[in-house]
Amino acid sequence: MSEVWRGTWVVAYREMLRFVSDRSRLLSSFAMPIIFLVVFGAGFTKSMGALAPGVNFIQFMYPGIIAMTVLTSSLFAGISVVWDREFGFLKEILVAPIGRTGIVLGKAAGGTMVALVQALAMLVLAPFLGVALNLKIVLLLIPMVAILSLGLSGLGILIASFMHSQQGFQVLIQILIFPLIFLAGVFFPINNVPVWMEVISKVNPLTYGVDAIRQIFLGSALGLGVTVFGHTMTLLNEVLLVGALGAVLLGAAVLAFNRQE
Repeated sequence: MSEVWRGTWVVAYREMLRFVSDRSRLLSSFAMPIIFLVVFGAGFTKSMGALAPGVNFIQFMYPGIIAMTVLTSSLFAGISVVWDREFGFLKEILVAPIGRTGIVLGKAAGGTMVALVQALAMLVLAPFLGVALNLKIVLLLIPMVAILSLGLSGLGILIASFMHSQQGFQVLIQILIFPLIFLAGVFFPINNVPVWMEVISKVNPLTYGVDAIRQIFLGSALGLGVTVFGHTMTLLNEVLLVGALGAVLLGAAVLAFNRQE
């Protein structure tokens, strides 16, 4: 057990150092969320109007953009596995006395810490967008982002366990990211879409992460929550669901990594 925790700490610390030392990655990680906010916000706010009492399109979209930031950062945690494999560093880690499970957990923890930094940095925009921000929101957001990111990091590592080139991994992740984002209710309430799209959206695990973050910022009494079989999901429901899915994905990543390497 000590090997697992030691490996988790060492690998997670290395992932954070790589993120902080890479200025281009540090700056570019905020580019896409800001572009979406500016372009979609400016383009659709007037035409969409208020989506709920006191909630315009930008305010509705902002929590989804935070979830999108978490998704992108977490899935790309897997690219470090592919990078380490390509350049031979993974072999050095595997022979170290830290345990393979610790490597996976460390990669996921590192991706989660990076996602937390990015999500918290996005809070700087909240006052300029008319989104209320207080200590309670921040304290609720941190564990929600951590739970969501751990699961998505597990998905990224699971995919990376079967990939042997950075180019192939990046192409596959890009193909995966956009359907997940657009079918998660980031830009529109999923209860008001065609039935086939609603079904796909409610199978999408990111949907519940987006809705949970939206409830943290905007509250649950706006009529915007996700309804499943006639039941409107509460924040606790979504935390439990995202946590359970995350545990499954992280467990699958551990199994896949142990078998592939």
